[in-house]
Amino acid sequence: YLMKLAHQEGVQDLTLTLKALIKPLGMQLETMPGINTVTASAFIAEIGDIHRFTNSDKLARYAGIAPVRMGSGGKETIQKSKQGNRKLYTIFYNLAVQQIHICKGSKTPRNPVFYEYYQKKLAEGKTKQQALICIMRGLVNIIYGMMKHKTAYIMPERKVS
Repeated sequence: YLMKLAHQEGVQDLTLTLKALIKPLGMQLETMPGINTVTASAFIAEIGDIHRFTNSDKLARYAGIAPVRMGSGGKETIQKSKQGNRKLYTIFYNLAVQQIHICKGSKTPRNPVFYEYYQKKLAEGKTKQQALICIMRGLVNIIYGMMKHKTAYIMPERKVS
């Protein structure tokens, strides 16, 4: 029990230290559901200066989320990239999973907009992995904008059918 308590205190100390380190940067990444202090600091550490990317497409390519065109002899295919920053890719992947996660107590999705988008992509015939990559690409746009303009996340309003 004491070891577990000491571990929890160590994690809390680390989280407070990370929070103090990233606060002066003015990023508001923690305002998005699924992003805590550790995830926010991981994004900041892996992306670095967001202004080195002229747009979100370049960030997606850096993270290995953007598809790659392969071609030869007049034939061209689009494939999943195996290049890019794999740590950043994993952070985006885990965040995408968090967005469509169903909360146990309330049985509602953490982010209803992304959950509906995920279900739409599945209905279009995409695999679960392909649908998650679509969400990841959307998250790249959001994270890019939040970091570049130092803005908070605003949950989009859902269309009432």
